[in-house]
Amino acid sequence: MSDPLRAASRFGRRILDLMLPPRCGLCGDDLAVDAALCLDCWRSLTFVTEPLCRVCGRPFELRPAGDAVCGDCLARPPIFDRARSAVIYDAVSRSLILSFKHADRLTLAPLFASWLRVAGAPLLRDADLLVPVPLHPWRLLARRYNQAAILCRETGRYTGTPVVDDVLVRTRRTSSQGRMTAPQRARNVRGAFAIRNNCDGKAEAINGRRVLLVDDVLTTGATVSACARVLKRSGATAVDVLTLARVR
Repeated sequence: MSDPLRAASRFGRRILDLMLPPRCGLCGDDLAVDAALCLDCWRSLTFVTEPLCRVCGRPFELRPAGDAVCGDCLARPPIFDRARSAVIYDAVSRSLILSFKHADRLTLAPLFASWLRVAGAPLLRDADLLVPVPLHPWRLLARRYNQAAILCRETGRYTGTPVVDDVLVRTRRTSSQGRMTAPQRARNVRGAFAIRNNCDGKAEAINGRRVLLVDDVLTTGATVSACARVLKRSGATAVDVLTLARVR
């Protein structure tokens, strides 16, 4: 961008800030910068930190002795290889994520991507490709955007990791999983994902690569497991998972 264009852009931003001052993404208080949270709202979030299960990323209350793998992963190893999340999905983060997901608060994407870059740093270092969990076309039409794809692109823009956002598709419209049990969720998404046909060679790009699957919330892992299964059957050597939030 040339110097005159940069100056015009800065001037336009100042005018916009005067007309529509930046506000906290959660409580709406005025802020000095856009796409951020005020200090009180920041403190109300619960970020996922060590110690945590090295497989699924579930935080431990106490640091375990020996190998840090939770009982669930030891008893039933997941289809995916590793999962990490930025925050715990609770009342505070739920309000923030739902406003991004359903209320067009897309200005939050850079903030969320910065959280993902921190939480998923080891996974991002190893990833060959970023792939978002897809929406069914009818749901995408109703919502107008796929929040997972936006998180994926924003994260890839900062890390330089290639994003392939059209190789994985949802082949049928699944029911909302909000009130489902873990077994019900698994049945609901079984066979619901596939590799897109005639994808300009992008499907072949998965073969022999380590894929990082991106979504907004990790609950039981049913959706990302179904996606990971399809990706591995298509030749991915490993599938890691990075989500904005996870249920504790």
